[in-house]
Amino acid sequence: MAILAQKQWRLGLVVLAVWLFFFLALDSLVHDSPTMDEQNHLARGAAFVKTGDPRLSLEHPPLINSLSGLPLLLLPDLVYPFDHPSWTEMQPPDIYWYNFADQFVWRVNHDVTRMIFLGRLPMVFLTLGLALVGFHFARLLWGRPSAYLAFVMLLFEPNVVGNGRLITTDLGGTLFMTLALLLVWRMWTAPGWHWRRWLAAGVGLGLAFGSKLSMLAFVPILILMCFLPIFEEGTQSFTEEARRGTERGRRFLQLVSAGAFSVVVVWAIFGFEWGVFRFPSAALAGLNRFSGPMPTFWAGLDQIVNVSRGGRMAFLLGQSSDQGFWLFFPVAFLVKTPLVLLLGLMGLVWWGWQRPSIRPKLLFLLVPAILYFGVSVISDINIGYRHLLPMVPLIIVAVSGLPMAVDGRDWWHGGDTGRSRIIALILAGGILLPTLASHPHYLNYFNLAAGGPANGASILADSSNDWGQDLLRLQAWMAENDVEIIKLGWFGIADPAYYGMAYAPLPGFPRAEFLSLWDNPPFDPQAPEPGVYAISASSLWESHRVEKNVYAWFRQREPAVRLGSIYVYVIE
Repeated sequence: MAILAQKQWRLGLVVLAVWLFFFLALDSLVHDSPTMDEQNHLARGAAFVKTGDPRLSLEHPPLINSLSGLPLLLLPDLVYPFDHPSWTEMQPPDIYWYNFADQFVWRVNHDVTRMIFLGRLPMVFLTLGLALVGFHFARLLWGRPSAYLAFVMLLFEPNVVGNGRLITTDLGGTLFMTLALLLVWRMWTAPGWHWRRWLAAGVGLGLAFGSKLSMLAFVPILILMCFLPIFEEGTQSFTEEARRGTERGRRFLQLVSAGAFSVVVVWAIFGFEWGVFRFPSAALAGLNRFSGPMPTFWAGLDQIVNVSRGGRMAFLLGQSSDQGFWLFFPVAFLVKTPLVLLLGLMGLVWWGWQRPSIRPKLLFLLVPAILYFGVSVISDINIGYRHLLPMVPLIIVAVSGLPMAVDGRDWWHGGDTGRSRIIALILAGGILLPTLASHPHYLNYFNLAAGGPANGASILADSSNDWGQDLLRLQAWMAENDVEIIKLGWFGIADPAYYGMAYAPLPGFPRAEFLSLWDNPPFDPQAPEPGVYAISASSLWESHRVEKNVYAWFRQREPAVRLGSIYVYVIE
């Protein structure tokens, strides 16, 4: 009876957690305006679902986008601009999907709210899927009690929740890469050559690579993992060392062959596309006279390499650079990762390293996370914490083993259960409480050591803080306070005019009516005229400009109200 009661208690906890997650996710996403990249992902996904043609999926494979595009089939009157040059001619070649998305979302259709809502719903279920993968990963490594802990922590980690409600590939890529690592672990720990586990690993890798191109960074990481002494104990004899060398060779062969099979899976995700290659770089342009499988995938790889070399404007600690910052991701990781995870990780390394049974599992989780972090640091693309998202499940699954590292294998029934249960409650509460406190502004989350969300705008911009998600909240605030017109320094792709907002444009990004005003702002930067000014955080800190002299007067003053990422100033 006691065992049955305990199972029912755990099931009740899971059901409660899932219901709370869905409430938080849905209650926040319906009030988020379309963020910067969502229209692009939604348009390419809807177009691929409608036609099976992945031509818009140049930098992002179609798997995750297609899941967002599927619910749009429920809208029978939806118009697809397949007669527009952005589709028929793919011109200009570097931004044609932006033009198609603008037509699809804002020009030829007039139901943006419903389109965005339907496109976001699958992402919420993918986030639940990520928590389930973390549950199975932790159960396999640490046991069932840790699995429940990992499930709750993954479901409510604020950065996961924040990105898990948006139409992007970040959460989907994280989900399938975590699944792939779980399946690779199962393949490598099986005795001999287990064909079903090999096949599952190949499918998992294919799903990861077909979700987000940056997941290919795990290829060299996994190759290195083949040869690390994670799965063997200390050497005792020459014969034993030879056997271990054979096992390393087996793991390498399994990985390479599973990786080769994953290419077929990726090709299937691209709808078995076959056509003329269209490499954008001059170095590979000579191959464009040939035809082959999934030309969009190979062109996307080439495009990503070109973009990575060129870099993008990045913002960190009040400064901007088009060459990126070496400290961008270290700072982003420290200020946006919940403190309980940072402290739990240090505790796990301290206690876990002392237990030989835990050490290999710890290495399998943390070595890929550390190496992926290193790859991110040397990249010139510094535009958001979301690019670190694949590390988060690995860290959470690892930290869910902290009670076991402290008290032994069965930390719920054996050992010093009082201490281990307290640790588990601290870990779960340290994740849940900041998420509840951040609701519904999850993209604005910064931990207490960073000064919280109120201090975030001076540290990071763009998708780490202000991605254009609060326009609808500004609209609601204007209605509640009888504000008829505002001066708007908007950072976002959403069109304020679509929502019937009366505004005078100020310098912003990237819509043309705002972008064109930076060199000639329609107000005196030294002494702004009276009025109600609503300025997005990224515009306020001029994150896309090296010189920051337009909004300096506002940055030195407290706003009348802060609506997530939008700062409202009332000047009389």
